Amino acid sequence: MTIPRKTLCVVYALIGIAALIGCWANNIHYLGGGFAAANVRFWQDTLVNPASRSITVDLLFLSVAAIIWMLLEARRLSMRGVWLYVLAGAFIAISVAFPAFLVHRELTLARRDGSTSAGALSATDVLGVALVGLLVLAYAFVALGR
Repeated sequence: MTIPRKTLCVVYALIGIAALIGCWANNIHYLGGGFAAANVRFWQDTLVNPASRSITVDLLFLSVAAIIWMLLEARRLSMRGVWLYVLAGAFIAISVAFPAFLVHRELTLARRDGSTSAGALSATDVLGVALVGLLVLAYAFVALGR
């Protein structure tokens, strides 16, 4: 199944919007004491138990790998402003910044080669991504309900 670039951009944008809502609906609870105090308390809370430490280490290392790839890809495609995505990843959420970068990348690739196709996925790939996406969305709803 061929995936049009526009469809992929919409999917990336929806992922970023859902991530922004999911992250910041929780982050808002930290901001009562001011930005600096909120950051200190946030990072202290990531150390509370093995689960929070595990997911934090996992996301931090994934972020480093994603940032390296973003920098290399931006340089390869002559994309400007890549460090804005890195900063957004640190100050907003990498789960928001990375999809935004991917939209920028798709638009850059479309301008470069004029292609409207982002590639192809099998029906199994699409089903697998849809199932993972539904699980992530379900977790986000549970998290927002707490």
